[in-house]
Formats: sequence, structure tokens, C-alpha cells
Amino acid sequence: MTRRMIFPLLVGLLGGAILISLGVWQMQRLAWKEGVLAEIAARIADAPVALPATVDPVADRYMPVTATGRFTGEHADILVSRKQIGAGVRVVEVFETADGRRVLVDRGFLTDDDRAKPRESGPATVEGNLHWPEETDGFTPPPDPKTGLWFARDVAALSAALETEATFIVARKPTGGAIEPMPVDTSGIPNDHMNYAITWFSLAAVWLGMTAYLLWRIRQRTV
Repeated sequence: MTRRMIFPLLVGLLGGAILISLGVWQMQRLAWKEGVLAEIAARIADAPVALPATVDPVADRYMPVTATGRFTGEHADILVSRKQIGAGVRVVEVFETADGRRVLVDRGFLTDDDRAKPRESGPATVEGNLHWPEETDGFTPPPDPKTGLWFARDVAALSAALETEATFIVARKPTGGAIEPMPVDTSGIPNDHMNYAITWFSLAAVWLGMTAYLLWRIRQRTV
């Protein structure tokens, strides 16, 4: 090995080591995230408890709850699309509990064809999970006053518009009519650590390959 090869070799090995370590770190993050998702899935599937008097959007997220009362008929329709079904809406309706609280219930999916039909409201027992979806960003348009459609489940905005507390229950059992429940699950929680790991390991392979090629070129020039 010539002296001209020492520096490129050290840089190549150092860069490769850094990239590989980043890939290993992402694999560790993957194992951690899978554990978190398993815990969330277990909590979602737990037996429901009575709706707490006060709720915490952080500590109580995904808590299974049940509540008895009535649907008031006040609602907001959130535009969604489902694979193999097509466009429709999520029906978010005001639910008045037996003790007079007004909360929001995501009753589930309604097709466009069924949206114009009369909906069942009145007395009901709701079973579902507390949730505060994070679906809005700077590009989310405001509700359309002509169609009445919303474009995200913004709990703060929905509770203000429908005059309820910011408590949001996603039903996991049917609540009546043609509305199909869309229960909370972990599919919407991002877990891209495997893709990140593959990216870092691929970059490491390319970096080391380029280092080997550079060393070969230097050696050829010195022969």
C-alpha cells in the first residue's frame, strides 16, 4: 500500500462506519417502535371503561370507553376515501351523555350515496376509543360552506363549531343506520425505520464501493 492510499482508505472506512452505525441505530429504533405499536394495539383492544369525567389528550389517547346518552343530530361530515369502496364521509356527531355532557363521536363511514338519506339519531350506547387525530397542517383547507364538508378531523375546530367539549370518541361498534364504524388502529402511526435503515446501509455499501474503486485507481497509477 502506497502512502497516497492511506488517507482515502481512512476516510472511506470512517464514512462507512458512520453510515453503518446509522443503519444499526435505525434498526434499534425499529425494535423500539414495534414495541410501542404493540402496546398501543393492546390498549386499543382493552375492555372499555366508563367515560372519565375529565380527559387528557396525551394520557388518555386510545383509551377504550363507553358512554350512554343520545345522538343529537348535530354533525359534521369529513371527506374520506376507502379502497375498493370510493369516496364518502366520516360522520362526526354530537353525543349528549346521560349526565348532560356534549362530546364528539366519530360514528364511521357513510358512502356518498347514503349521505343524503335520513340518519338515525336518538338514544344510544357508544363504545369506542378516545382519540385526538393529528390530520391537519398548513395545507388543510377550511370546511366548505356549500357542501358542508370538512377535510380533516380537527377536534378543536369541530368542538368549537358544534359547541361541545374537546372529547373525541371513535366508535368501534355500529351506532345505527348505514354508518360503518372505522375503529382506531395503529395503521396510521408512521413506522419508517426499516426504510431508513435500508437507506443508510445502501449508502454505506455505495460509499465503501466507491472507496475501493478509488483505491484501485490510485494503485493503478502507481504501478
